[in-house]
Amino acid sequence: LGIGQRALLIQTPHGNILWDCIAYLDKPLVDFITSLGGLSSIIISHPHFYTTHLSWSAVFSCPVYTHALDEKWLSRSLTVDTKRILLRDKYTEIVKGVMAIQVGGHFEGSMVLHWDGVGEGDEKGGKGGHLFIADTFVNVPSGFYRKDRPPGTTSFSFMWSIPNMIPLPPDTIHEMWKAIKPYDFTATHGLFPGWDIRDEDVKKSVLDSMKIQVRNQGFASHTLLDEE
Repeated sequence: LGIGQRALLIQTPHGNILWDCIAYLDKPLVDFITSLGGLSSIIISHPHFYTTHLSWSAVFSCPVYTHALDEKWLSRSLTVDTKRILLRDKYTEIVKGVMAIQVGGHFEGSMVLHWDGVGEGDEKGGKGGHLFIADTFVNVPSGFYRKDRPPGTTSFSFMWSIPNMIPLPPDTIHEMWKAIKPYDFTATHGLFPGWDIRDEDVKKSVLDSMKIQVRNQGFASHTLLDEE
């Protein structure tokens, strides 16, 4: 349903987290998630993926986290068997090793999610960390090919409106970079199945893509271009 987006189940030592939400919820899906331990929380990147999140909250008896800056887009009221938590900070640790980061851009409250990877590899999160980006950062086809990339090849775009192809301004893109800069990751996970990049240099690819977009918007100089 919708645009065919996916939700991602993150299995951590501190509980299962669902990143974003799909509308359709049936018994086989509920039984499958329950067999894995249920959900401790649901985190939604931005209003386009609110879908049936309160139904999910009721079924799994867990809170749903959204950002307060997007509160005006909420259309369903809470009931006694649902719980929704409005985040008000730029950084919120949901459980140990999982950080919701408000980066703005696509929506004022748009978030990405950083997971240190503990639970999938060694106890130190040795696989390098993951950034769940939804379409806050939009994967582009050239980003999936990681070998022999010519200079100036982009991997992501940063859009206010994706279907209308309206890009974000440089200042906003720079703020997005500053929000994620403190966090290391070697994988990104976008909104559609298969939109995953696993590469030691993927964080650099995010910054490079931001610089490519800003330059191609006609800005030969900007503080973002000085970032490393």
